[in-house]
Amino acid sequence: MKALIQRVSSASVHVDGQTVGQIGGGLLVFLGVEPNDNERIADTLLQKVLAYRVFADAEGKMNVSLKERGGELLVVSQFTLVADTRKGLRPSFSAAASPSLGKTLYDYWIREARKSPLNVETGQFGSDMQVSLVNDGPVTFLLHVDA
Repeated sequence: MKALIQRVSSASVHVDGQTVGQIGGGLLVFLGVEPNDNERIADTLLQKVLAYRVFADAEGKMNVSLKERGGELLVVSQFTLVADTRKGLRPSFSAAASPSLGKTLYDYWIREARKSPLNVETGQFGSDMQVSLVNDGPVTFLLHVDA
């Protein structure tokens, strides 16, 4: 399972011209699910995202997590994160989970994230989404948890 996290001052997701998720300061998370992923892996990745130190402390160093700082979380499914791009000029999506497993673990990840005190917003799984963001920094990290 992979999570591309971006520290944002704001972010939103639109489907068919309608806003389906919107946050102020916090993290935008693009979530990619692989075939061997499960709830244990999802839990590990969620805890890593919440505890990853990407916000500035009093000295301006990235030393504060979203869990410590507070803020909001916008979670967007993105199967292209798990594409194999090593060969050729066209990505292969054979490393992506089936849509069924992807949706099951995406929904699970969101349910677990909502158990935190953070405001959690989402995109719409499987939809054509337009994502807008103001990347703060810019700060972007790719987190990966293997089976």
